[in-house]
Formats: sequence, C-alpha cells, structure tokens
Amino acid sequence: MPAPHVVVVGGGLAGISAALDAADAGATVTLIEKRSHLGGLTWSFRHNGLWFDNGQHVFMRCCVAYQGFLERIDAVHSVHVQPRLDVPVLAPDGRRESIRRSGLPAPLHLGWSLARYGHLSVRERLKLGRAVAALRRVDPDAPASDDVTFGEWLRAHGQDTAAIENLWDLITRPTLNVPADRAALGLAAFVFRTGLLEHNDAADIGWSLVPLGDLHGAAPARALGAAGVDVLLGTSVERIEPGPVVVAGPSRQARAVPDGRIEADAVIVALPHDTTARLLPDGALAQQARLVEMGMSPIVNVHLVFDRRLTDLPFAAAVGSPVEYVFDRTDASGLTTGQYLAVSLSAADAHMGTRPDALIRTMASALTELLPHAARASLVDGLVTREHNATFAAVPGTKALRPGPTTAEPGVFVAGAWTDTGWPATMEGAVRSGTAAARAALAHLVPNRQLAEEVAS
Repeated sequence: MPAPHVVVVGGGLAGISAALDAADAGATVTLIEKRSHLGGLTWSFRHNGLWFDNGQHVFMRCCVAYQGFLERIDAVHSVHVQPRLDVPVLAPDGRRESIRRSGLPAPLHLGWSLARYGHLSVRERLKLGRAVAALRRVDPDAPASDDVTFGEWLRAHGQDTAAIENLWDLITRPTLNVPADRAALGLAAFVFRTGLLEHNDAADIGWSLVPLGDLHGAAPARALGAAGVDVLLGTSVERIEPGPVVVAGPSRQARAVPDGRIEADAVIVALPHDTTARLLPDGALAQQARLVEMGMSPIVNVHLVFDRRLTDLPFAAAVGSPVEYVFDRTDASGLTTGQYLAVSLSAADAHMGTRPDALIRTMASALTELLPHAARASLVDGLVTREHNATFAAVPGTKALRPGPTTAEPGVFVAGAWTDTGWPATMEGAVRSGTAAARAALAHLVPNRQLAEEVAS
C-alpha cells in the first residue's frame, strides 16, 4: 500500500512542523511556500554586510512544543535560555529595576522582585497581591473570559493606569500583540498563569543566537530534506478544491508544478487566517466568512547600528519611553565593531504611518535616555522593518472565531498560530497547530493504523 500523500501549504513554523510530523509518521509530503525561503514571518535579510532579522522573537521555558521543534531540526545549540528569569526594566530617569525570579515555588518566586519593583509606587505594589490571587482563579476557557478586556478586569481588581503600563503591559503587549486595554481577558489570563503563576521556571526567556533565517529557514530546510519532504519554494497556491486538489499558480522555481494541479490524500493549509479563508472551498469552516473579523495587529522593529557598545544587556524592557523592548543582536548580525540594537514595538498601529527616518531618530534619542553610554555614541546605520499582519488581534470575541485543525471538507485541515491552540499567536502556538493538523490528517488517512499515534508520541 503506497504511503498517503500529504500536501502542506505554507512554509512557516506551523507548516514546517506539520510537514515534519507527517513525514516522520511515514507519509509522502510536499510542502509549498510562495516565498523564496522558509520561516514564514520570521526571516532575515542582508544589509550593508550585516544580517538583520525582520523582528525579534523570544520564547519561554514553558514553550515545550517549540523547543521540541528545535530539537527536531537540530537547532538547540542555536538558542540560549536564561538559567533564571531576569528582565531588566529601564526608565528615562536612569532608574533600572528587574523582574526576576527566585527558587521559591510559584507564585512566590516573583514576590521579592515585585516587592522591590521601583517602577511602581509602594501603594501599587501592595495592590499586586490581590490581582495576582484573583488572576489565578480566572478560567481562560470560560466564555465570560472572552467578553471583557484584561484592562477592565485589572482596574476592577485595584490596578491603576501606571501599574498597567509599567508592569502588566510589559508582558501583555509582546505576548498578545495588543495592550491590556484591548486584550481579551481569557488569553491574558492564560499567558500569566502558564508563564508566571503555575511553575517557577516557566517564564525563563530564550532567544536565538543566530539570524532567524538560519534558525527557522536553513535548519528546517535541512531537516525537511533529510525527512524526504519535497519542498516547492517560490510557488503560490490559488485555491484548494474538493478531492482534495491543490491548484498552484505561477512558480518562480525551475521545477514548476505540471498543469498547476497537485492531487493529495490530505491537504494542510498553514497560512494566515485571511488567506486561508480565501483558499478553502466554501463552507469548509463554519466561521470561514467571519475569519476577517479576527483582524490584524502589526509589529515594527527599528534597527540601530552604533559605533560603540552602549550596553552589556542582551535585552531590556523600558517604561516611560517610546522604546518597549531593545535587543542586542550584535553577534548574530556579524558586526565586529560597535553594537547593533533592535527596538521592538508590539501592537504598533501608531507607528505604521511614521516615516522610517523619524522612527530612527525617535528611538535613537530614546536610547540615549535609557542607556548611560548612548550619548557618546554615533549612529552608523538605521532601518525600519514592519510586519503589517504580524498576528491576529487578541481582543474579546476572538475565541469563537478560532477553529480547530479539521474542516468540513474531507481531507482538508488547517494550521497556524491563529487556530484554536489555546495559546496566543506565538511560535509555540504555531508549532502546536502544525502538530495538531498533522495528527488529524494522519488519523483521517489511516484510521486503522498507529500512524497518528506515532505523531502524538
């Protein structure tokens, strides 16, 4: 009996995960990606002899699926994970605080750090305990948790605007890509409970030591090749037809798809929600016509190259500043003299229309207020990258729009961080969605064998 043929549409983390899982379970797999590279929304480019990432992407120790993905593509050596959570938080007045954990069990592991957190008043710090205790009782999956914003909930539990901006949003904005005043309570509660309130080491932060083009592009390409996956880059997909049949458009690859049609036993569409809605056969998803309601939330990165080192911190958050997070990407870029700092701005709607030169000036000036040595440094180079559709908008009402991996069309499945993984739009959610879609596809194809269980294990 020939192995079933699974076609995966989309070469981001969700698609790569689905393709590897299906191939590992014995399926014949074809992966189609319209770009000339793998990695989806995490990629790198060359500029003036240096490597720049389009955005800054970190993960936490609780992101076990993503770390398993790194093991599968033999890239664990390309990341670093903190031995203990430690987030420096800078302010323009020179004050530097840290959110760090101790060895105590959760949630006591953050108690000493938050008790001394000088970006909040003593009164604000005293009120934290009430909110933390209440947040531990919130059910992220309850329908009511998707009806209210996290900001509304926080204010109802004694948190004022200063506390939200100087503490809660330091986690909410980068993880949900919306501020607390827009974020759905359920997803916010999931993030805080999973990352900070249930296990003391869950929030230890990890990041890539190499360009993302290597971590999420070159390394997966090698793993896919070794697994026997047929990868078609530079090939667009116009639609998915019943059958299922993938109808491919023009290909920039020399080996074009004959007559533009690929017949498959199963198709996994691992693309953004708006694109997926257009490609699927009508009625494949109950909420297909409403997927556009999930919206999009952008991310902007401002890349600044200086003639000298400004800081020894690998990354830092900021309060009271245009800077939200700043990352040292000097070594990964290949820079040998000076320092390359990347400023990451989540939920960046306000910055989408700002001219690049204005953003560069603003962020370079802001760094001089946050970093003592910045005033003596000269800016050598600067550029701006924008991801207009970085993630779905994690606002109230979103939960009902997120489908599982199966559709009403036999043999057609969906994946992506926007699907119902329980996680927000993160690398962890993307990998989990790919695995869930592969498992569902294999169970559909070979219901009487252990193929799907092999993926689950």
